[in-house]
Amino acid sequence: MTAIGKLKWSNIRALGGLAERHAHLFFVIPPVLVMFALIGFPLIYTLHMSLQDWDVGRLPQFTGLGNYVEAVSMTRFREAVLRTLYYAVLAVVVPTLLGLVGALVFAQQFRGRGVLRTVFILPWMATPVALALIWQMMFHPTLGVLNYLLSLVGLPPSLWVYSGSTVIPTLVMVETWHNTPFVMLIILGGLAALPVDIFEAATVDGAHAIQKFRYVTLPLLWPHIMVAMLLRSIDALKAFDTIYILTEGGPARASETINLYLYLHAFAYYRIGYSSAVVVLFFILLVGASLLLIRLRRSTAWQYY
Repeated sequence: MTAIGKLKWSNIRALGGLAERHAHLFFVIPPVLVMFALIGFPLIYTLHMSLQDWDVGRLPQFTGLGNYVEAVSMTRFREAVLRTLYYAVLAVVVPTLLGLVGALVFAQQFRGRGVLRTVFILPWMATPVALALIWQMMFHPTLGVLNYLLSLVGLPPSLWVYSGSTVIPTLVMVETWHNTPFVMLIILGGLAALPVDIFEAATVDGAHAIQKFRYVTLPLLWPHIMVAMLLRSIDALKAFDTIYILTEGGPARASETINLYLYLHAFAYYRIGYSSAVVVLFFILLVGASLLLIRLRRSTAWQYY
């Protein structure tokens, strides 16, 4: 083989080795580009629009941080943020507690457990819009079945979503009914993965049921509970469809969360630039809540004593 042939062969081998070392990039780069096209570009464009004073029907004008300053200074926006946090806390804590109880119950062996599990999971399978329409009929002050049931036990009727004092707890009740099975499934999976020998050792040591739950079950389940709370927090903060169908933010904006506030300014008032700024602020709120829960999950150690 000539010197030129050897040189060409060595170059081919070098290129082949280089391609082999970086072959994983051919599998990584395409999905990264797709994700950037689907997520990165809309996010960057939203940031661009949030810096513009742009209403439908006229050309956008650069305004810098003006939209952000306007949003933060508006009382209606601050009230929507607090209302969203209030709704999210209730919509996370209540389903988590009920999901934990349900998981502990369905982890036991009893007759008909499979059928009851299926029935318990059914609400989670319903679509939010259909679910909201059914609950809307049930919440009717005069024709709804819920007030009729209250009258059977001698309780006064309630206004449910038609009163500012009860609208948020009522919406949380709907959210709890819909998403408690999801939390239960996560915790139930954690219970199924727990080692049996630890409970057997606790039994040998004379621990009763409450002590087993306090010192064995709950510490081992804590990571699973935190995962369920993280997922529920994200879902509760961005809740829109059920609230919009049931209340449209009423009565008197008593249930207007950030999502409904954003929807009105974008699609009713046609304030594109201002709505984009609200989207960015809402995204920061979501990321902040997620990072807080992730940090809490990593740093919180269950206290045994």
